[in-house]
Amino acid sequence: MHDRHSRGYAPPTHDGHPLADERAAHRYPVESAAGRAARVRQQILAVFLPITAVLYISAEALNPRGTDQVVTSTAVAVKLLPIAAAHSSQLYVSGSLSVLALGGLAVSYAAIATLVTGRGWVIATIGALLGGLGAFAGALFNVMNGVNLASAASAHMTQTAAARFLVTSFGSVPAQVAEYVYFASEYAAPVVMGFALWRSRAVPRWLAVLFTAGLELAESMGAIGPIVVLFMAPFAVAMFLLAVWIWRAAGRPAPLTGTTRTPAATPPGTAAAPLPATPGR
Repeated sequence: MHDRHSRGYAPPTHDGHPLADERAAHRYPVESAAGRAARVRQQILAVFLPITAVLYISAEALNPRGTDQVVTSTAVAVKLLPIAAAHSSQLYVSGSLSVLALGGLAVSYAAIATLVTGRGWVIATIGALLGGLGAFAGALFNVMNGVNLASAASAHMTQTAAARFLVTSFGSVPAQVAEYVYFASEYAAPVVMGFALWRSRAVPRWLAVLFTAGLELAESMGAIGPIVVLFMAPFAVAMFLLAVWIWRAAGRPAPLTGTTRTPAATPPGTAAAPLPATPGR
């Protein structure tokens, strides 16, 4: 007798055609575990964009008027301390929201860069690095600008001592480095990332322009009260639309690929290609 490895044997399948499962797998590839993981991660990154927009706008809207100045002298500190003392709780909230918004902005830059996988991916990577670095430096700087100002205003010390503390804090080397890096990166990163989106055509070009212009305008806003929401609306629209594009891009799973070649299809009624014979038992 010949066993299952004998000449002319072809493995049966559920539909009666040899190798049908292999042909079906080749025609309809399944998503790999790595592809599913990458898709879920990209969708999580997409959620950061609208959250960042809400945090950013809320922080700017709650920031008391006139408290966005850099304390460079005792005179400036003496001017800011009464305002901060009258709105210390508001300053704590807006300062905390600013830190959260800048952290979310760093993640958002990385999420936007995932859209650019072909032409312009190097530029997008540079933009993400600049955006992340600027957001990190901005978080440090905003702690000094908002939280430290509120702390000095609400502390039990004389106004002269509080002013001296603020001048020393803003004049320190870490504060100066964070300030320079923040202001240089926050205006350069949107331009670089917007150019990468424009060049790659990963999104409509008008959306790349809206993102760049909206973020530049949002970052230039001062502490002017709730009306700032109107000026930052283009930034919010761009972030929500980019989140949709990132989510849709994540919803297109990459097919499972491999190095195994799929055997040629065998027409119905034709004998399968013979396999090498093995000795019988």
